[in-house]
Amino acid sequence: MTQTVLITGASSGIGAELARSYAREGARLVLLARRRDRLEQLAAEARALGAAEVEVHEADVTREGDVARAVAALQGRGIGLDIVYANAGFGVAGMMQRLTVADYQRQLDTNVIGLLRTVYETLPGLRAARGRLVLVGSVAGHIASPGSSAYCMSKFAVRALAESFRGDLRSEGIGVTLVSPGFVASDIRRTDNKGVLRADAPDPIPAWLIVPTDRAVREIVRAVRRGRPEIVVTGHGKVLVYISRHFPWLLRFLSARLYRGRPEPKSAAQGGA
Repeated sequence: MTQTVLITGASSGIGAELARSYAREGARLVLLARRRDRLEQLAAEARALGAAEVEVHEADVTREGDVARAVAALQGRGIGLDIVYANAGFGVAGMMQRLTVADYQRQLDTNVIGLLRTVYETLPGLRAARGRLVLVGSVAGHIASPGSSAYCMSKFAVRALAESFRGDLRSEGIGVTLVSPGFVASDIRRTDNKGVLRADAPDPIPAWLIVPTDRAVREIVRAVRRGRPEIVVTGHGKVLVYISRHFPWLLRFLSARLYRGRPEPKSAAQGGA
């Protein structure tokens, strides 16, 4: 039976690689993002890889109804949603003294309220298929650090939502998986605090620490297939989350030492959310 997979933020990074992975499995893909030109290119690639069907929808998760229209189009054909990846997101960076309330609001509008909107607007399709909801968080949802308060706050909220939704949706037969990536190759660290991609901006993370997107996605797809409640992606991410859970004092000490006298980071984003 053909699986139907909906992915927000599908135009690059983890979202685009998820589309390629499921295309190879012959899935029906519903791809949503703001950049239609990139979606069209990805759709052509996905069809060539073996996708049963590909739909693209220019959509912004901060706008009411964008995701719902894609779901309604499927329902009109009697198609439910087997898997939904609430993946769209970006990172606001900077020490709190340099940020404004508007910066925090912009961060939450996409990473939290936009994710919530995606969940509510895809629920009819998930109910029909008794599918699985995948919330893309971040290692930053486990570990708060200087210079990333807005992003970390949003991803801590995503983790809380995943934990709560797991119980809320169980009675409807909908599973929930939280994905917490570490540093994965993507555009997120070249996207400014207003959500605008700066393609020429250098990645502030050392290349040796960045995990290729295809490797991260293989881990994610495997975890979702097995119905795991949570997966932390990347080796360094697993180590940091382990330390945060068992030796929080050590993490606070290391964070203070690393950021003492260090210039303000250009980006605080930790992954592909």
